[in-house]
Amino acid sequence: MDSIDGLQVRQLGRRRLLKGARVMMAALLLWAAAAGIRAHAQTGAGAPVAPQSVQFTFGGNAAQIPATFLDHLLLFPASVNGSRPLLFEVDSTTATSSIDPGRAAELGLGDVSPAKLHLSGVDVMLPDFTQASKEGFAALVGRTYEGTLGKDFLDEFVVEVDYGRQTAQLYDPEAFQYTGKGKAFPLRFAGSMPVVQAKCTLGGKTFEADFAVNTALDAPVRISPRFASAHRLGHMHTLPDTDDPMDEKAVAVRLKSFQIGPYTVDSPMGEIAESALPAGDAKLAGEIGGGMLRRFTVIFDYPRQQMILEPGNKFPDDDSEDMSGISMIARGPGLKTFDVVRVEPGTPGADAKIQKGDVIAGVDTDPAADLTLFELRDLFRQVGHSYKLLVERNEQEIPVTVKMRRLL
Repeated sequence: MDSIDGLQVRQLGRRRLLKGARVMMAALLLWAAAAGIRAHAQTGAGAPVAPQSVQFTFGGNAAQIPATFLDHLLLFPASVNGSRPLLFEVDSTTATSSIDPGRAAELGLGDVSPAKLHLSGVDVMLPDFTQASKEGFAALVGRTYEGTLGKDFLDEFVVEVDYGRQTAQLYDPEAFQYTGKGKAFPLRFAGSMPVVQAKCTLGGKTFEADFAVNTALDAPVRISPRFASAHRLGHMHTLPDTDDPMDEKAVAVRLKSFQIGPYTVDSPMGEIAESALPAGDAKLAGEIGGGMLRRFTVIFDYPRQQMILEPGNKFPDDDSEDMSGISMIARGPGLKTFDVVRVEPGTPGADAKIQKGDVIAGVDTDPAADLTLFELRDLFRQVGHSYKLLVERNEQEIPVTVKMRRLL
């Protein structure tokens, strides 16, 4: 009888333990659900939660990036899944980061998605890393294309770019607090494109409209053809855009002013493109590019959907247009052969009888190959300067003199 009573007691104890375990498990599930709701609510309220896919070195919350600036374009060095470092163009308008297929094959990376990117002081996991080429990049920029960092990358950080000092920093969004004297602007997103409101004056008219912020655009401002047509801007004094010879119908213009919040830039350069904007809201007036951003320290705070602008020491600088009328691209080994693809009538290049198909082989006493494509174009923006160019044509070398003068 005693043994039966002992068995009943032990069974009762087991039932109580199982019941207690079930109660505890239910409590844990409720706690986990509540924690998830709290985290979601906190994120929705605008206080970002630190992403689990990012690890700063030594448990820190910031990293200085040895950025490369090609004229006004921004590139970050990063390795992919342990590869050697590549230079990725930072493109604020594209949704997904990617690597050039040729580079991926060369490095033996195979399927690179998901990808672990290592930058100076920080690692980041990107689950949808793709392979994509960028046609025309090398010819227009004078550097081989290796990949792009897009919105999925920018979503993970607060990214500070000082165009004047040519530095960049990445911050943990949860730890970042801005204490400067700049101005914060709310961002809305048209697809993957960050959009701000700005005011521009051109063609004797002033417009307040939405502009996408495009770090992969070298020009200060690009006006969409739809917007230009709707506001009858075709009568303006324009010049074919020598910096974008791939788009033969794009034209360069000089705006009277361009204003973002309290910041007004007088007489900036702009362009009216022939083709529509690559993506996003059809109502956009255009894009703001690196040629405008160069005047600021720019803080992209995608987690809080804002951009902060702080005027830099280059804010009052003038914009200079091409003063030669010569459109060039880079090709050949090292992209050091500079082909003339167009010469506009009535310009210094045409006066010097430079022709389409010529190769710019020398500038003054130096080989042109000692320069980059951007450096060569910059020479042609110096008003009043004369250059002795050595031109190769039909296997002959022809010396010519070109004197720069304002065309806009």
